[in-house]
Amino acid sequence: MTDVEIEYCVPCGFLDRAEAIQHALLTSFGDDLDRVALVTGDHGVLEVRVDGQVVFEKEEDEYDVDGIVREVRGYLD
Repeated sequence: MTDVEIEYCVPCGFLDRAEAIQHALLTSFGDDLDRVALVTGDHGVLEVRVDGQVVFEKEEDEYDVDGIVREVRGYLD
């Protein structure tokens, strides 16, 4: 099974984005994931990790929930 962590910047107000990603992943993959955890952070972070591997980082990737779901799907196949 697979663990996903979504680290988001609290002071920046990225909770809504993190929750949107979490919701999309749980809706898409449900039982295929062990957990989808929200992890608080700061300094502008918005990062998605699958089993410790970064699949989305706000500094390098355009925020696109569907794109993030596709990236995670690649780790489940």
